Amino acid sequence: MAFWQRLREDLTCVFDRDPAARTVFEILTAYPGIHAVLFHRVHHLLWNLGLKWLARFLSAITRWLTGIEIHPGAKIGRRFFIDHGMGVVIGETAEIGDDCTLYQGVTLGGTSWQKGKRHPTIGNNVVIGAGAKVLGPIMVHDGARIGSNSVVVKEVPAEATVVGVPGRIVTWENDQEHQMLQEIARKLGFDAYGTTQDMPDPEAYAINRMLDHIHLLGNKLDELCRALRAAGINPGDLCIPALDRCQIHSVSAENGRQPAVVADRQRN
Repeated sequence: MAFWQRLREDLTCVFDRDPAARTVFEILTAYPGIHAVLFHRVHHLLWNLGLKWLARFLSAITRWLTGIEIHPGAKIGRRFFIDHGMGVVIGETAEIGDDCTLYQGVTLGGTSWQKGKRHPTIGNNVVIGAGAKVLGPIMVHDGARIGSNSVVVKEVPAEATVVGVPGRIVTWENDQEHQMLQEIARKLGFDAYGTTQDMPDPEAYAINRMLDHIHLLGNKLDELCRALRAAGINPGDLCIPALDRCQIHSVSAENGRQPAVVADRQRN
């Protein structure tokens, strides 16, 4: 009975997370992610029974058929969905919670040749975007989002969003912005690639902070020069280019969409 319940859950989660899914027959016959997960459950059972060579042999056949490599020793929770799937690699000591989603090219890999725990542990309701690499015996806590092509080698807090190489946690300018973007995520219900066009760009944010710092230093320098002139000391002329306007656009702007971060500030 438990097998049929798990199968029903695995099929239902596909309908919930992939709008292209139309029928149960289509999912069972044309979704390699489902094939890989169903076969893995059998392989994992064989692995736990001590039939390790048979489990590895059957998992190698599954990899050849689906393009998805899941070590039979990996622990996978309920309602796990691999979308597209080609190139996904899940290592032996990886652990994945319930209601998680992985996209193509994701690697849950190790960073050591030592035996023991060397692959990541993924909490519940985690989305890992296409091409992302989560490496080492780290913990990705519940509700985290890892953006496409990110490389994560450190622990990810619950509900955090990580982007970039190496992975950086997206921070918000203020609580109001955070709440607004959380509401957007709630309305979307599911972030297909672990990120949205409304998410702030951490690199643009860092550059803007540096520009603000330079601007304040420039003002202080002007005040110092005025004070020196008032004291009868000529500091000379400083040939410093003015920061009149700075615009930082995300790549999405090239596609005609609203940029993730646009810094358009008048400098006095």
